[in-house]
This record gives sequence, C-alpha cells and structure tokens, in this order.
Amino acid sequence: MKATFTELLNMNNLERQAYLKEHADYLIENMIEHIGYPEDELRDKLNYRLFIELLADHLFSHQQMAHIATTLKSDNYLFRSIGERDTDTVFTRSFSALWLSNLLNADRQLRFLKEEQAASILEASSRYLTKEKDVRGFVGQKGWAHSIAHGADLSSALISHPSFNVRLAPVILQGIKDSFWKGSVYVDDEEERLVTVFEKLIALDYPEEILIEWIEQVFDKLQFYLMEVGYTPQYFAARTNTLHFMKTLYFTLKFSQKSPEIMGIVSLFISKWMKQ
Repeated sequence: MKATFTELLNMNNLERQAYLKEHADYLIENMIEHIGYPEDELRDKLNYRLFIELLADHLFSHQQMAHIATTLKSDNYLFRSIGERDTDTVFTRSFSALWLSNLLNADRQLRFLKEEQAASILEASSRYLTKEKDVRGFVGQKGWAHSIAHGADLSSALISHPSFNVRLAPVILQGIKDSFWKGSVYVDDEEERLVTVFEKLIALDYPEEILIEWIEQVFDKLQFYLMEVGYTPQYFAARTNTLHFMKTLYFTLKFSQKSPEIMGIVSLFISKWMKQ
C-alpha cells in the first residue's frame, strides 16, 4: 500500500476526488487495515498523514467517516488485545485512539454520527486509558506508539463532543489516575496531554469540588501504597508521574488564571510531597 498512499499524497484535490469516486471503499478498508502497521513510514508518515489530509479537505463522505469511527471503536481496533505489553498490537490501539480523536473533533461541526453511534463511541472510548497497559513512547524502528498521549487526546475529544454525557467524567478521571500507576515513568510529555483532559473538564464547568476531591484521592492512593507496601519501584514511578502531572496542572492554571482554588490545593500537595 505504500505506493498507493504515496501516489495519493502527491495528488491535488481534484485528482483525489476522482480517485475516491472510483476506489473509496477499497482505499478506506486498506487504510483501516494498516492503521497499526508496525512500521513508522507506512503507519504514520503515509497512512495517518493521508487520513488527516483527506479529513481536513472534506474528501470523505459523512457515511464513510461514520463507518471509520464505528469500526475503530471495536475490539478489533481500539481494544485489540488490550492488556498486552510490549507487543505490536499497541500500534493498532494507539492509532485507533488518535484517528478517533480526529473524527470526533470533526463530528463536532459536521455531525455525521447518529446520536446512538456517537453515544456508543464515547462510552467505549472513555475506558481506553484505564485498560491500556502498554505505555511505551517511541519504539525504535517502529516509531511512535505513544498510547497514553493518544488516549489523552481521545479523552479530550470526548469531553468536547456535543454528545458527551457528564456521567463519563469519573471514568475518564479514573483513566488519568490509572495512567500514573502503569509501572513506567513518562518521558514524552504525556502529562501535558493528560492535563489538557483535566482542563477540558474545567471548561465544561464540571464541579470544582469533585475535581478537588479527585486530586486528594490521587495523593491518598500514593500515601496508602507507601504505608502498606513501601518504597518500591512501582511507588517511585507513580510518585514521579503524579508530581509531573500536578506541576504541569499548577502552571497551566496559573498561566490561564483559571480555577484558583484548584491551583491552591495542587500547590499545597506539591509542597507536601516534594518534602517526602
């Protein structure tokens, strides 16, 4: 498919329209099939780039975009072999999350998803951050997996979608908290993408008292683990991830001059835990 994707990337809009008129079903199925191909050039530089360009130029029909979105939220894509670590299936899951985030953002304006389709996608997608166990960032010759960052992008897209139901907010917040405890320290700015999810909830006027309670629970989990288990590598990874997230959240709120009460609570916890 490299030759086909490359050829399409080199076409102008009129040429792409003509190609899609004749070969849309074939192209879309092959794009979906190769969404998680374990090679950076085909998966990321060709397939994902082509998807973004076709989406941005409105060359997919509403029906085609709905088909892609409903296909990707399934067990064969977003949740394919979920729970595995250090296998190539992470690319399928992570790039399904990335594609879905773009489709949901597009649907905010175009509304190509029926209400029940949107609700089903949002419901399923809200659980992705909790369920994903393979949190690698850049994977050698295979390129970016970046599942936590892409999962955060997907969560942000859910919250911004007109069909978002506030009952999914606790599921998403649990996903952020679970991301701190996956046994690895994030080094590719994942915390910035996770903080964006938190910002989206603030912008949605999600109750501040619930967000403050969540912050307290995040640090409570660290404290309970330390008291019961001790200074394990798991503890130190979670502590680092938690503090990186909270520091990023503090400065984000400070610069945006939003939610001073939340910022104050975060500051108190950072001060306390920096001394431990």
